[in-house]
Amino acid sequence: MGITSFSFLIFFIVTVAFYYTVPLLFKGGQWVVLLIASIIYYLLSGNGVLILYPLFASLATWGLLKALKKVSGSADGKSDDTAAKKRRIVLLLELAALLGILIALKYTKLIHGGSIATPLGLSFYTFILLGYFIEVYNGLTDSNESFFKTVLIGMYFPVMISGPIFQIRETGKQFFERHRLDYKNITFGAQRMLWGFFKELVISERLAVVVNTIYNNDTAYPGAYIMLGTVGFALQLYTNFSGCMDIVIGASQCFGIILPENFTTPFFARSISEYWRRWHITLGVWMRENVFYPLLRTGMITKLGKTLKGRFGKKKGKQYTTYVAMFILWFSVGLWHGGEMKYVIGSGLLHWAYIVIGEISLPFFTWLFAEKMHINMKGKFADCVRVVRTFILVCIGDLFFRADNVPHALRMLKESVTVFNPQIFVDGSLLNLGIDIVDWGIILVSLVILTCVSVMQYKMENGKAVPKADGDSKNERTSKKVSDFCNVREYIAERPIVLRWFIYMAFLFMVILIAEYGPGYSAAEFIYKDF
Repeated sequence: MGITSFSFLIFFIVTVAFYYTVPLLFKGGQWVVLLIASIIYYLLSGNGVLILYPLFASLATWGLLKALKKVSGSADGKSDDTAAKKRRIVLLLELAALLGILIALKYTKLIHGGSIATPLGLSFYTFILLGYFIEVYNGLTDSNESFFKTVLIGMYFPVMISGPIFQIRETGKQFFERHRLDYKNITFGAQRMLWGFFKELVISERLAVVVNTIYNNDTAYPGAYIMLGTVGFALQLYTNFSGCMDIVIGASQCFGIILPENFTTPFFARSISEYWRRWHITLGVWMRENVFYPLLRTGMITKLGKTLKGRFGKKKGKQYTTYVAMFILWFSVGLWHGGEMKYVIGSGLLHWAYIVIGEISLPFFTWLFAEKMHINMKGKFADCVRVVRTFILVCIGDLFFRADNVPHALRMLKESVTVFNPQIFVDGSLLNLGIDIVDWGIILVSLVILTCVSVMQYKMENGKAVPKADGDSKNERTSKKVSDFCNVREYIAERPIVLRWFIYMAFLFMVILIAEYGPGYSAAEFIYKDF
């Protein structure tokens, strides 16, 4: 059941209706409605047998949480060595159970070239349940005693398409609270969903036609075509993924559940570090808390740090040790995106290299530009250059992500710089890429609208954590609770009634009248849906 399909809208409306009427008959029944809806949605969204995987993951997490509580209650886990060892054994069992299934289902192609049917939302429910267990293990939240509540945490249907990866201590408890029908939640949620439909169906699906045409026959479309296709893919991926997030977050707000933001104007980032604090925020938070920080505390990294400090000095040794841990982190990020080397490079190691090279070369370029060329490194011009530089670097990574494989990506990189054909932008060649002049006009106008909204969001970040301009390893980041989308909706809600309803109806009719439902189109063929 595609999340942009008419059947999903009917399913969602019926679920909302039951969600607010059942509590009138049965006290505390709202979470049960979400549980039943999640199970039905999963059964209707593919091979129904595959629901056994998230059910098993939920069962394993629930059972091991009970075991963790039992061994933790036997003695103080921090002072009693025996209890601490038992706790670690339970944690290892949880990791083995959930990550074992994830690796077996998702990465068999990387290991030996085979493939197995993967359940919907495999990576998302795995990381959510693992994060839940680790939070309880670290004493950050309490475990619930209900198996069915654990199932709801692992299978909440909106996040099964592409996240976000929420934290139980901040989000999960909302599932089991009573939520009264609220006009603002319903209207703001519906508006957020409409914005997601606009990005996905009006922009992303049209860009997909151009991108597929170029990438599927790059030898016939070299040079500027490849550059256009790669920039187009960066925008397609953003509108596709963030559009899905808008639908998911908006749908959840209709239930009174506020999910964490997953994007905050990523293309305004001035460095790769900042970009990843603005792009797929919840994945970055999960990886830092559950991979990077624990990794820094391991005996292997600690021992390596002592060796490097002795050889290069305290400051350099600490820096190099962090780079080693970051290598493992970014390898994991790349591997999460898919079981092929193109993902490991394009979404992982390439970005690690960007950050490391950027940090190492920062003193030199600061000296060159600030001291020798007398450029104001804190001025708007310097920030604009940083934004353009970051976008270009991101596009190179996206090229690996979209290409068929690493050799294909390398060939396209070569073809993009060895062929000089800028005339394609003025001689009508762009009309041979699968869309006509009307579609190009729709894309351009829609991107202008998207840019204007993004500028508003960016300006509304005042008072929140502002990312540093250049790469850092101190993990300063924008807050994952950014409410800029709410602020934009508040701004529109304060306009005169005629103006705001003109805006609402304009977007509604754009989605209905000019959305892409072409031949072979599969609603909600979201790029991240198989992760």
